[in-house]
Amino acid sequence: MAAMRKYLLFAAALALAACAPAAPALPTRAVLSTPVRDLPISAALQGVRPAPTAVPPEVIAAADAEYLLLVNLYERLSPSVVNIEVVADLPNHPVIDSATSRGSGFVYDLNGHIVTNAHVVDRAREIRVTFDDGFVTEAQLVGYDVFSDLAVIRVQVPAERLRPLALGESEQVRVGQRAIAIGNPFGLASSMTVGIVSGLGRQLPSAELISNDITPGFQNPSIIQVDADINPGNSGGPLFNSRGEVIGVNTAIRTESGIFEGVGFAVPARTVRRVVPELIASGRVNYPWLGITSQPAELGLGVAALAQPLNLPVSAGVLIETVTPNSPAARAGLRGGTRTQTVRGQTVCAGGDIIVAINDQYVANMDELLAYLVSYSAPGDTVTLLVVRGTETFELPVTLEPRPNETPRTTCGQQP
Repeated sequence: MAAMRKYLLFAAALALAACAPAAPALPTRAVLSTPVRDLPISAALQGVRPAPTAVPPEVIAAADAEYLLLVNLYERLSPSVVNIEVVADLPNHPVIDSATSRGSGFVYDLNGHIVTNAHVVDRAREIRVTFDDGFVTEAQLVGYDVFSDLAVIRVQVPAERLRPLALGESEQVRVGQRAIAIGNPFGLASSMTVGIVSGLGRQLPSAELISNDITPGFQNPSIIQVDADINPGNSGGPLFNSRGEVIGVNTAIRTESGIFEGVGFAVPARTVRRVVPELIASGRVNYPWLGITSQPAELGLGVAALAQPLNLPVSAGVLIETVTPNSPAARAGLRGGTRTQTVRGQTVCAGGDIIVAINDQYVANMDELLAYLVSYSAPGDTVTLLVVRGTETFELPVTLEPRPNETPRTTCGQQP
């Protein structure tokens, strides 16, 4: 600060030395009777300046409109968001047998059901729920699903304490829309963060991130990517749109340091609608299984990116890499790739069938196919696939089966 004062004084001295003759003495009052434009230049250098005029109220109101919206959303929605404290068993730990962790959740209905993440309550021995006003109660695990990373717990409290949140239509979410998270990062209760939806159609290997017993390969589809701050403790909390509707459940971050680095993920509301009622009814979820693998489009290995280098007949769809033996896809006659080929430095499995539609709904990539299977079909259903094989295009009925916990590994060129 001393150095700054010296600089300002030195600059003033130079400016004054350049003025001749010397300026007359100036009034010391804050308000001048002489307009500023008629005063000598040295007046500004002596700190005599008129007070700025206040910004008009309508400008302030326009600038604060967004913040008034956020304040209103917080006051309406935060009573529905809870803090979840879990004492979890650690059966394979060499030193301790349990650990305490925290997450978030939100009230789902008036029966005391609360939605959170599966990884928040995994191996839970005790579950405690703290409401927005500090009220604490025990909760029981109803069911959880590692594939979607969703779970339901239940509290026994008076109905007037419960304020269920409304689920929005995640299919209508667009990149650039406002994304609002309320949760308990680092145990800081009822914290709000705001950003935008920064990506759609992501996939997460949720099951294998939670359990070592799950064979890699199963993906959680239609994940929403956001830039709103999501940190440890936010897991299981709601992601809102500007109307206060839940468009997703915050579930993970992509980070090298363990804290938020600009990319967060949320399970979409459409998956919540599919999974939560089954968890409440039976404690588990039965997913349909097709039995194919395909490289993810987000890695530049989708049909759109491979159409030209592989001379594919279509520019959208799901290029089948492998078909799992004894799977619904194998019994229906779907074919995987027959040869490996290098494209832009990456090895791809080429020559397989391309699925371009399911039940008359076109799919551009694997995420859209998985999202359809998760949201609109069940084990035992027969779906009709539109398949492109070389120069042929045909419909193929496939009867879906329950998703297994383990599947045999297959390689390019291996036919079921």
